[in-house]
Amino acid sequence: MLIKSKITHRQIIVILIALLFSFSAKTFAQDTCHLRISLLTVTPGEELYSTFGHSALRVTDTVSHRDIVYNYGTFYFDDPNFYTKFVRGKLLYYLSTDDFQSFQSQNQQDNRGITEQVLNLSCGQKQNMVMMLEANMMEQNRAYKYDFLFDNCTTRLRDLVEKATDSAVHFGTVLQAKVTFRNLIYEYLNYNDKQWSKLGIDILLGSKTDAIASPYQVMFLPDYLMKTFDNSTVNSLPLVSDKSSLYKIDHSKNKKDNLTHPFFLFLCLFVIIAFLSFSKKPLIQKFLAALDGFLFFVTGALGILLLFMWFGTDHIMCRNNYNLLWAWPTNLVAAFYVHSKKGWVKKYFILYAAFNIILIAIWPLVPQHLNLALIPVIAILIFRSLIYIFRKR
Repeated sequence: MLIKSKITHRQIIVILIALLFSFSAKTFAQDTCHLRISLLTVTPGEELYSTFGHSALRVTDTVSHRDIVYNYGTFYFDDPNFYTKFVRGKLLYYLSTDDFQSFQSQNQQDNRGITEQVLNLSCGQKQNMVMMLEANMMEQNRAYKYDFLFDNCTTRLRDLVEKATDSAVHFGTVLQAKVTFRNLIYEYLNYNDKQWSKLGIDILLGSKTDAIASPYQVMFLPDYLMKTFDNSTVNSLPLVSDKSSLYKIDHSKNKKDNLTHPFFLFLCLFVIIAFLSFSKKPLIQKFLAALDGFLFFVTGALGILLLFMWFGTDHIMCRNNYNLLWAWPTNLVAAFYVHSKKGWVKKYFILYAAFNIILIAIWPLVPQHLNLALIPVIAILIFRSLIYIFRKR
């Protein structure tokens, strides 16, 4: 027997109210922790240590009205052994907290933009994250050995989200092309035309920096953590539920000054030294003799520094450094024999000049990016070696 029935308008309204109540109750149940967690991304600053931006985590409790920022990028500059620890790769960073208003005011004062991404986490995941943060705030857990590429204030937040969600988060991909760690660093050094900083980094960081960064590894930079979060999911839902700019700044790039570029200045120095080298004036020749000793001493000292950074520190990216092909540690000794008449001295400079001529010839084939500004420097060393050799003859 088939029974037909009609649903009245009153029944439809009752069903809709029931569904709405059910949804509201479910939503309320999921938010009983009254927590709001968001990622804060700060734009780069003027100082070298702030060149790459900053990341922090904001935790807001709607019941207690606490609005706290957790920051893994704290270090104690007044540590008497600060520079020693920094050079050796043993500098400790700490997790610290600050109220949001102070954090915001400080960055606005420094004219650094702030972007906030509210994380779409369940109540349990938020509670997990807060418990982990509080555990890391304990005195015995606050410190960690900082590593610029693999363990910094930004990667710590990535790892925290991953642990709090029990790996339920799926990080997206923001780079379609393969990019090296060095090129990622260049993006920020080029922003404010920090060519001298780029030269220093290219000298100190070895061939490992030219490795391709994976989509997971690019999150060592705050901007790329922010972009990755925008393209990530957690439990098949978008990781970021809301995104807003808390403080906007002008992102226009500074104009480049080619007259202060290391390559231009070193090229000018090469031309001046080459010109003076053909002068017969005794005063100029004495000046060049002193300059020869200085140049070889500095390159030798630099070679020893590179060896120390390779074998005597915990800086992984300073290993396998091909700058040792031109910065010979033995130059430190040879500097005191630049104008000696001993036979081994002439042979040393013939070998050094020949080796560096070959180095310049195969420059693009070296398995490490060597800064082009070094070519005029090496050319000076080659030229002065050849002048010395032929004059002795």
